[in-house]
Amino acid sequence: MSEEKKNEETQSIEEELEEQLEAHEESEVEEVEDELERLKKEVEALQDKYARVHADFDNIKKRLEREKYQALDYANEKFAKDIIPVLDALDGAIKAKDMEADPQTLLDKVSEGVELTMKQFLNVLEKHGVTAVSEDEPFDPNVHHAVQQVDSPDHESGQIVSTFQKGYKYKERTLRDAMVVIAN
Repeated sequence: MSEEKKNEETQSIEEELEEQLEAHEESEVEEVEDELERLKKEVEALQDKYARVHADFDNIKKRLEREKYQALDYANEKFAKDIIPVLDALDGAIKAKDMEADPQTLLDKVSEGVELTMKQFLNVLEKHGVTAVSEDEPFDPNVHHAVQQVDSPDHESGQIVSTFQKGYKYKERTLRDAMVVIAN
């Protein structure tokens, strides 16, 4: 074989290899571009999903915030419904002044009605956690306010002799101290 033929053959082989290499590189580039395009679409889909989830979260957060304020606004609704019958009883007592009856009978009926209304009112308060401070308890500066001290042969020093004004608690929290007289 002549040198020239060898060179031509070598050159032909080199060209063929270069073509194969270029085809292979183009194929790899196309694969990478396809993979890149697939990943871009996947990122877009994930970004869209994130945006939707974020929007849902914001909507839920806003709804819960609204519901919280609404619950606070209407927290006393049950108490208000329970107190309406007490108001009705008081309204009945006021209307009793227009009744035609013996004054003593009228006074007795109104007095009885007020007592029943007071019991009804205390029951509603108790149902909602408001209780009167017991007058039978020993003096406790957390719930009693001593307004006077007196000598009392029937009571030991520091014991409650009488109550000027009842005190009330809401669950375990004092709403108003009981104003009491204690023994010296």
